Formats: sequence, structure tokens, C-alpha cells
Amino acid sequence: MATSLDPEMFDPVCPSDLSPIRFRDKWAGMIIRCLEAGPRRFSELRVPLRGITAKVLTRSLRTLEEDGLVGRTVHTGSVRRVEYALTPLGRSLLGPMDVACKWTRRHWDELLDAREGVTPGAPEL
Repeated sequence: MATSLDPEMFDPVCPSDLSPIRFRDKWAGMIIRCLEAGPRRFSELRVPLRGITAKVLTRSLRTLEEDGLVGRTVHTGSVRRVEYALTPLGRSLLGPMDVACKWTRRHWDELLDAREGVTPGAPEL
């Protein structure tokens, strides 16, 4: 089993929310990052994704599953549990995500300025 997910894994002003490059929906990229180190249970995903509702997390996981990026495994036994994991197709998305994150970090200030309505090169008042 992978180590626990860090509750502070995503900054509240997370670049994924600022980036114009999206992977499916607002949460998909963060879910994929949470699954990068191995399978996770629903409740584990809620720790670093504390801003997501259970309904939206369920919807995002189902959509990622329908896209073939995430697999869902039901473990039966004395205690039934469900785990989500990246499929090989989902894992192949990690490289492009790294490139998008690097681009976002490099252009962070420009993106913030654009969101705040600052025109590049305009004199400050």
C-alpha cells in the first residue's frame, strides 16, 4: 500500500485551477496525481481534495473510468472496499501533465495578471 496522501498536497491557490490546460474537468488532474503512487480508496482521495463534494468526486471518478484512465476494483471479503487506480492509459497521461504543470509554473505571474485584468507592458497606476 502506498503511503498516505498529504492533506496539503494541493495548494489552496492550486495552479491546476489557474492553468488554462485542463485534463477532463477541474478535479481530474488532481485525482490523477493522487493515484500516481498507487491505488487509493475514495476516503483517501477526499483528504487532499477537501474542497470536492462526494457527489462531484464520484462523478469525476466515473468519467475518468469511462475514459479508460482510471480502473475501479471492488475487493470482497469480510469488509467490502473499493479502490481506484490509474490504468496504463491513465499513467501515460502523467508525462503530458508534467509538461503542462511546468508550463503553468513558468507562466504563473502572467496567468495571474491576465486573470486580474492586467495588460502586459501597461504602466502601473
